Amino acid sequence: MVWKRKEEWLELPLPHPDWKPLQPQAVEALSALIPVPRKLFLRLASQGGIRVQGGKTLLHLFPRETAAFAPEYGELDVAYEDDFCLVVNKPAGMSIHPAEAGQRGTLASAVAYYYASTGQACAIRHIHRLDQDTTGAVLYAKNEWAHVLLDEAMREKRIDRTYAALAQGVFRAKRGTIDAPIGRDRHHSGKRRVTPGGDAAITHYRVKQQLKGAALVELELETGRTHQIRVHLSHLGHPLIGDTLYGGSAALLKRQALHGQQLTFPHPLTQEQVVVQAEWPQDLRNLLGALQAK
Repeated sequence: MVWKRKEEWLELPLPHPDWKPLQPQAVEALSALIPVPRKLFLRLASQGGIRVQGGKTLLHLFPRETAAFAPEYGELDVAYEDDFCLVVNKPAGMSIHPAEAGQRGTLASAVAYYYASTGQACAIRHIHRLDQDTTGAVLYAKNEWAHVLLDEAMREKRIDRTYAALAQGVFRAKRGTIDAPIGRDRHHSGKRRVTPGGDAAITHYRVKQQLKGAALVELELETGRTHQIRVHLSHLGHPLIGDTLYGGSAALLKRQALHGQQLTFPHPLTQEQVVVQAEWPQDLRNLLGALQAK
């Protein structure tokens, strides 16, 4: 597919010589070239956001937007970026967005600063979340077109997230699937637990290295429940090192030893698979080295 960005517009070939954005079947014809969110297409077309000019199709996909979060300077580890997507490697101790008015030091504010400092007038649109003390890859959409398509890919489970964890104990099975519903803990507002009345939750795991009293585990989520990996590994009898909320010991690490190390998603325009690796933080590297040295 030959396309190019021209300031706020995306330029594409015409689907066919007589194509017009308001004619019947216009969406279907353009869908032969790129993925098209139907409702967004129709809204853009009705507002003059889709034009035919110079034998090309022009889509107003990059309007200047204002971030809804106050920009705050912070070192941002950018793992992937193009005109449609941004993936950042989130550090520990940073919330994805403010949980209350006036909260500072969030990833949303750091991304807002990054956009402003690089001359990008984008709203902040995260596609998924990580817990405050979990590190790793977080995906953002840079415009509404990408946001709609990536949200759809997430709902349809076409976005794969692979995590690395350091869990306590000796695993009897080297690989397996934890299929156990997760719901709120009635006795602790910020905690989740495995409960028959909870939402369906499925986690696949593989022990990459069994260590003395701990294991390096690779996990993939089939669902995305709050604290899913933390709850499921605790339910299995192997809480994450440092995860005191779910029975882990903080003797070696003061946060849960969990890192989103790989993100795979279909690019919203080309639909090609994008694979992004997020480097391990230093505290997890140090912890793994100490465990291997035992």
